[in-house]
Amino acid sequence: MKILIAEDDRLSRTFMAEFMADYGECHLVADGMQAMNAYIEALKAGEPYDLLCLDIMMPEVDGLQVLKVIRELEEQNGVATDERLKIIMMTAVADMDNINEAFELGCDAYASKPIDTDKIKELLAGLGIMPLGGKSGQKAEKPEGGTI
Repeated sequence: MKILIAEDDRLSRTFMAEFMADYGECHLVADGMQAMNAYIEALKAGEPYDLLCLDIMMPEVDGLQVLKVIRELEEQNGVATDERLKIIMMTAVADMDNINEAFELGCDAYASKPIDTDKIKELLAGLGIMPLGGKSGQKAEKPEGGTI
């Protein structure tokens, strides 16, 4: 599985990368603009991401805008609903307006911070991405502009 983690907080990004590395190849970005660029580049290369862990509150472009742009691009390119990028919104903000907007824009799941790894495993299983327990083995990668 190819995973994009968009998180502006370095510690949270590192934590997610280490945890999600058991589930696939992780690419890390620190803001919304980098997330959109990584998504578009992966599509152009014919190697789209399977999962996006997307923070709502980020610099440059916030997670809600990133979500909106990705869903619009999928629609414009005729991506079938069952083939869309799975997007889990992640935030410390317990603002129901942001959460509701994220679901209206097409996110697949929501996880509050601090991240509970057992809940993330359940979300992945519920989304049909990975059975509970997952698989082991792949290391997180640091793309251009991304930091661990």
